Amino acid sequence: MSDSSNNPQPTPQDPPAPQSNSLTSPRSLRQLSLFLAGATFFTLSSLITRRSLARRQKSVFPSFYHPSNRPPQTPINGAFEAFEALNLATINVTSFMMMVVGGMGWALDISGLEDLRRLVRGGLGVDGTGRGESEVEEEWEEWLAGVLKRKEEKEKRRREGGLEGKVRRARDEEREREELEEEFAVVGRQVTNERGKPR
Repeated sequence: MSDSSNNPQPTPQDPPAPQSNSLTSPRSLRQLSLFLAGATFFTLSSLITRRSLARRQKSVFPSFYHPSNRPPQTPINGAFEAFEALNLATINVTSFMMMVVGGMGWALDISGLEDLRRLVRGGLGVDGTGRGESEVEEEWEEWLAGVLKRKEEKEKRRREGGLEGKVRRARDEEREREELEEEFAVVGRQVTNERGKPR
């Protein structure tokens, strides 16, 4: 009996996709850090927005000894208020999207561009079906060439139709006109029937 049958040779394989086994692993914490940073930023931006709105509402209320026949003495600067509203909206949306991207990255186990590339290519079938990137590109090129060829053939038939093409186009136009006339006649009958009905 030979030793080669007892000890099979290891076959080279691609390294498996990294799996996080625990919530406290370094990979999981790195993924979760973007979500937590976004949540913190979103909380701070919400507090800033709330403080700004409360300050604006407080400035509108009249003071205690203010006469009731005069409006409050608050100068209104429309440009400044629009600028402040734009800044607050931008901060809120940016922080919310940062939180969403961080949460999706943690949920989909993406911690960098390589993980994202692996996920996208697997979804397209580049890595998952054994086809290489060049094979997928060739398939797309063939499909696009077929579409462009069919388009050129249609245009060529339309240009080179000659007398037969003109007769065919005239028949098609006549058929379309008859169909439109029939549709208009049906609609006209419906309108006249509806007008004749008592309301």
